[in-house]
Amino acid sequence: HRALPKNPTPPAGGRVKGGALFNIAHLRAARAPHGLDAIVLTDEKNRRYATGFHSTAGAVYVSAKQAVFYTDFRYIEAARAKITDAEVREIVPGRSYAGVVNELIRADGVKTVALEDDCLTHADYLRWADSLCAQAVPQGGLMDSLRAVKSRDELDKIISAQRIAERAFSDILQEIKPGVTEHEIAARLTYLMLHYGAENMSFDPIVVSGANSSKPHGVPSDKPIAAGDFVTMDFGCIYDGYCSDMTRTVAVGSVTDEMRRVYQTVLDAQLAGIQVARAGVTGQAVDGAARQVITDAGYGDCFGHGFGHGVGLNIHESPNASTRSEQPLPAGAVLTAEPGIYLPGRFGVRIEDMLFLTADGNENLT
Repeated sequence: HRALPKNPTPPAGGRVKGGALFNIAHLRAARAPHGLDAIVLTDEKNRRYATGFHSTAGAVYVSAKQAVFYTDFRYIEAARAKITDAEVREIVPGRSYAGVVNELIRADGVKTVALEDDCLTHADYLRWADSLCAQAVPQGGLMDSLRAVKSRDELDKIISAQRIAERAFSDILQEIKPGVTEHEIAARLTYLMLHYGAENMSFDPIVVSGANSSKPHGVPSDKPIAAGDFVTMDFGCIYDGYCSDMTRTVAVGSVTDEMRRVYQTVLDAQLAGIQVARAGVTGQAVDGAARQVITDAGYGDCFGHGFGHGVGLNIHESPNASTRSEQPLPAGAVLTAEPGIYLPGRFGVRIEDMLFLTADGNENLT
């Protein structure tokens, strides 16, 4: 794969000051085209995107006049030290977030407030809508589209998470041998990523070997790895809130001619998709380029998932590259490249990198 430049330049993203995210301005700017007077964020990842601060409780209110982050006693001191682009206020016992947001709505005189229709449960959405003194309207994918385009700061964190995962991968290669179980490899990957600085896993590592490797999202078992097995490892970690994601399939001792052919086909398919991936191209077209290679090799029925997905604060977020992805991919998105071939009861192969999309192509972050 092509080497990543030392500092790939993302499109205009969140302003960076002292390493903190500054996305309140983006939220303000996004209101007008959607006819929204104010935006309320309660989802933890959306709140973190807006303020750069992690907490299990809180609400962000953004209008043309003010930006306020409310949280409780447990987080108030840390929030005030971290957040500089929004006013930080403490919600006192006995008050509800809807109640304090209503005070802001009245002060601003806003008429419409956008709620996270894709994050809140139906019951919570209705509860918020009934509690507000302004008309509640759905955000309609607004946060997805904003978060799909990564700022320089966000990209740096994703790359840092990926470097940690790669370091763990280099170490684990020395430990994969006949007799070691899938569970043991998964546990060691988890330990190594934490040891090298991860704050958590992006998801529970997938480690499957031999016949188990035909299961794309198989769960690590007590099966011992055997000579002649493929071992597929899908894993990643979180660094300062941002995820990494990679998959590697390795052979133990030897491979059959068919195993080699399937592996090479998956690699060729991945490279074909990477060649097409750029801003402005649909995810469907990227998926199609990879899928055609696998189909031409006679394994079309054995590739049942999409080519890739967005990565950021969530391990799966916008945009996507699949047979259903008809929207153009945005510049500044991070997209996985992970085709696979799975032969039930025999073996499977998946190879996954992460791509940073630009107007004229992509940079491989892996």
